[in-house]
Amino acid sequence: MTSTLLSHLTTAAVGGPAGKYVEARTEAEIIDAVRSADAAGEPLLIIGGGSNLLISDDGFPGTVVRIASEGFAVNAEDSCGGVAVVVQAGHNWDALVEHAVLHAWSGIEALSGIPGATGATPVQNVGAYGSDVSQTIAAVRTWDRTRNAVQTFSSSELKFGYRDSILKQATVDGSPRYVVLTVEFQLPIGRMSAPIRYAELARALGVEPGKRAYANDVRREVLRLRASKGMVLDPADRDTYSTGSFFTNPVVPVDVAAGLPESAPQYPAGVDGMVKLSAAWLIDQAGFGKGYGLEPDSASGGRASLSTKHTLAITNRGAASAKDILAIAREVRDGVVERFGIELHPEPLLIGLTL
Repeated sequence: MTSTLLSHLTTAAVGGPAGKYVEARTEAEIIDAVRSADAAGEPLLIIGGGSNLLISDDGFPGTVVRIASEGFAVNAEDSCGGVAVVVQAGHNWDALVEHAVLHAWSGIEALSGIPGATGATPVQNVGAYGSDVSQTIAAVRTWDRTRNAVQTFSSSELKFGYRDSILKQATVDGSPRYVVLTVEFQLPIGRMSAPIRYAELARALGVEPGKRAYANDVRREVLRLRASKGMVLDPADRDTYSTGSFFTNPVVPVDVAAGLPESAPQYPAGVDGMVKLSAAWLIDQAGFGKGYGLEPDSASGGRASLSTKHTLAITNRGAASAKDILAIAREVRDGVVERFGIELHPEPLLIGLTL
């Protein structure tokens, strides 16, 4: 058990020291580390791949548990029921997607290239390119810190929403009630993808929206599209030193959306009377273009900026602090409110910070 700088464990590469640091490689080690911290009355922070966290420059005063469990087991596999695969929480997400595509397990190919650990995906109901994990998750096994017992949730019990779940709702300041141990996916068997729901991806594949394509082609095009936006981790590319999309796409009443220009993208929100807007479009139209903040006289001193490839990511240009990243985020949030009257909300967990 050693202290460590949390900037070394996050994709944004910011964050001060951990009070205590524990790396847990098995389910038993995860439970033991969590129980020990709770018994000592210490604050607890769970880190997987570190891709959805922005941590204070002051660090975290309690125990930080890094989930490092790896591997998966196939519980069932047949042409009718598909594949039931149980994945350890610390298993690299994109490695799972790659394995699925190579072995003709369909359904998660559009989620290629997303950084982080598998255990984090149900918390945020991670999604991209018209797909999200709630479409394939069968169950999530967790450690319930309140009951001091293992708790397994079925898909319906997880109450999935847009970038939301009961797991996220029960998390306070980065400290979850339910610590994910394993995630079970139910995946159809086949070389073809799930229906392509995202217009940009459909165009790239040369198919009509709603049609299917070969899953390996979908993975290739998603990785290409994500890389073009700085959304595939690359140590040589400062645009990838971020939390990914910093803001969620706002879901607003239809009458609010009606007040926007006709060119404003709008998508079904899955809720009557509501539509989903493009946060990237709102940011750009409010005057914050790609690379905003790079200037030395900017709020961050040029140490943090919007990605030069995509306006949704706030990037660490090499020497940024969490304070620098938040300075850019506040300018963008306030500018969108001033221009459109719509408030953007952060997607990553803010640890010891407020926007």
